[in-house]
Amino acid sequence: MTVRIEKSGAVTTIINDRIEARNAGDPETADALVDAFLAFDADPDARVAVFWGAGGAFCAGWDLKYAATLADRDRFQSDIVEGLAFPQGSAPAPRGPLGPSRLELSKPVIGAIEGPAVAGGMELALWCDVRVMAATAYFGVYCRRWGIPLLDGGTVRLPRLVGVGRAMEIILTGRKVDADEALRIGLCEKVVPTGGARAAAEEMAQLIASFPQAAVHADRRNVYETHGLGIRDALKREWANGLEAHHKEGAAGAARFARGQGRHGSFTDIA
Repeated sequence: MTVRIEKSGAVTTIINDRIEARNAGDPETADALVDAFLAFDADPDARVAVFWGAGGAFCAGWDLKYAATLADRDRFQSDIVEGLAFPQGSAPAPRGPLGPSRLELSKPVIGAIEGPAVAGGMELALWCDVRVMAATAYFGVYCRRWGIPLLDGGTVRLPRLVGVGRAMEIILTGRKVDADEALRIGLCEKVVPTGGARAAAEEMAQLIASFPQAAVHADRRNVYETHGLGIRDALKREWANGLEAHHKEGAAGAARFARGQGRHGSFTDIA
């Protein structure tokens, strides 16, 4: 089994467990990750997911032993060009080469990064909403050395996080980006001692899961849906999504505050 799922209340931890390959991806693992994240998104009791790699590595990218077999043109055509191509019309996108990178979930995912998150592994980390890195973890477009392009969203998501020029430099040189630099440039949101990424990510997930979820979902959705829109259109989208959430939960939450709960910034007395 290359993917495991562990649950703690409303938090689901999805574990990439292909330790013998430093959690590098192959078709079986990619399918299993997609299934795990879709099951999380459909679970009414699950609110936040943590994505973690077992054995001290988040993901070392695409399994190059598998990639080497795609030198056969017929297999490349069937496995990559046809198997992973975007369909016409409104059909849902298939999985990415490493799995969930094309999914658009309705709930938050926090990446817990230990060790390498390189090449496609970096792209999986970029797919997460938030990244918590261990002090010795690192990113890098290491596939630059082998002539393999980014196919799991790296050229789309990295510039949105760190800016075009910095993204270009990281992508084109393929150099290592350590945790301290990642935090400084906005490529991760928190750095913790080595070995503590999963626990820190799960603690953050439990906090997010403790809040009323309609507003959490609306605000998360607005960040993605308003990207690239003009100010007026973006504000209209924010209003529409936020108004729906307020009708579901906001008025009741305001009434709890009026009764004395959650005063002075308390996050512990809000239920």
